[in-house]
Amino acid sequence: MSVGIRYPANLFGHPTDKRIEAVNSELQYWTNHSNVPVTKVVFGHFPMSFTTSSEKGQRYESVFARQSVSAYLCGHLHAKVSKQLWRYHKMRTTEGHKSSFWEWELGDWKDSRLLRILAIDGDAVSFIDQTLKQVLQTSILVTYPTDSRSMNMLVSEEWSMRNDINVLVFSHEVIRNVSARVFDSHSEFKIVEEIPLQLVASSSAQRPLFHAKWNAENYKSPSPTRYWLQVFVLDSHGVKISSEQRPFSVEGKMAIPTSPWLNYLVFEVQWEDMYQVLMRSNMAFTIVLLFIPKLLYHFVRRSSSYQRWVVSVLSSPIQQKKAYFWLVWFLMEGTRSNPFWFCMVIYVLWLIKMPWFWGHATSENGEIAQMYLSGWSMPFHDGGLTGNKLGNPDVLVITLPFLYLMVVPVIVLVYSLFAEKAIVYLRHSRRIEYSADSANMHVESAYLLPVAPGALLMKFSDKMVSAMIQFCGSWTRRALLLACLITAAIHLKLCSRLMSAYGMVPVALSPPLTWMPLLLLGSAAYCTKLHAD
Repeated sequence: MSVGIRYPANLFGHPTDKRIEAVNSELQYWTNHSNVPVTKVVFGHFPMSFTTSSEKGQRYESVFARQSVSAYLCGHLHAKVSKQLWRYHKMRTTEGHKSSFWEWELGDWKDSRLLRILAIDGDAVSFIDQTLKQVLQTSILVTYPTDSRSMNMLVSEEWSMRNDINVLVFSHEVIRNVSARVFDSHSEFKIVEEIPLQLVASSSAQRPLFHAKWNAENYKSPSPTRYWLQVFVLDSHGVKISSEQRPFSVEGKMAIPTSPWLNYLVFEVQWEDMYQVLMRSNMAFTIVLLFIPKLLYHFVRRSSSYQRWVVSVLSSPIQQKKAYFWLVWFLMEGTRSNPFWFCMVIYVLWLIKMPWFWGHATSENGEIAQMYLSGWSMPFHDGGLTGNKLGNPDVLVITLPFLYLMVVPVIVLVYSLFAEKAIVYLRHSRRIEYSADSANMHVESAYLLPVAPGALLMKFSDKMVSAMIQFCGSWTRRALLLACLITAAIHLKLCSRLMSAYGMVPVALSPPLTWMPLLLLGSAAYCTKLHAD
């Protein structure tokens, strides 16, 4: 990105139109200035799933497809999140031609010591990955035929079958023997053929290439995973090493396996677009959660039918079993406290348009910047300008956890606390109505819309309304208070991470992010406790 935002809001690569055009020109140069076909491999830090579009909406994928790139190598995600993610991009160029390229993510060298050995054999690109936690062991890289699951390319009209087996063997020891075995998966992986490989005379210690000829026609099959290849190496100490078995297709067919859901989520979802979907859907749900129950309660209250409806349903065991009643009643009861409802509405509107918190976005002693839902805003020293929407959509690592784990749960918990208080008064009113003279207890509406709820509990002894009962109430209330404590703990955890990233003092002094969720939960818990007076 043009302005380097500190972790964790540095999740995406931000290419410019100028940079994308530079890559396109470099790739086109080799097409124009080569008399033979050129195999093109591109290396970058960020996966395509975490690379944004340029100012004009351009993307690298279209460039790679147009320039017939074979593979794009990337990292960024680290092995703790992912390891060896592969993605096959199939695209159609602006000229209408089909094109494709592989995207191969490795992991990281920093913590996991992952190492990739990549080879280009004609137009075939192959690789092996190893963990270099110790001295590099003997490594076997089959450069042809390639793995049909992760290395085969879209077959072109110029493609022709090759009768070659090529293997690179890297070892500190002298290699005595190299052989390849072909297995048939349709016959319980029985050995079909064993082929000895010979060291190519022009090979050196840096390029230890072993080669053999075979009849590729024998291995033509409709299934790209029927035949499997494994290479065995014997060194001068008598140690036998083997490569892993892998399927191949002499016809260039592909058998791309289905990605696990986590791999798909991380590597194949375009998170620039997904952020907008998740953020807008959350805000829409939050607005609906605030306004629809309030409007419904307003119209019902004006018709004076709300109290009669509640009493009729509570009097009918059949109606009480209907889930929609409890949902509607829960939502309307939650919006009846106007002070809390207005506070939550103002808070949500603030989060949409106003800054969430302040912090040192670029360095420990850098300028104080403001983080909005749309990104960071900070002043530039050149010309006194202000940069807006910086680090967008990188801020999703901050905004999405807060919206989904804090804002919505806080609103639901506030609603729940007020609904739980109302149901307690409803139960008390029904008990008193059944046990007392109906003439003296004809005040149902007062209990349903309690103005002075303490008057009800004056009829109970002081022993029944101890301090613990006042605040904790029933088991339902205790569960709600426990949920409030868990939500508060999650909030403090999120805030502590932001404080360590962008400075303790500015983040701690940012009320919208740091204080408001705790104030709303604490105030709702206090205002909904039972009164003994």
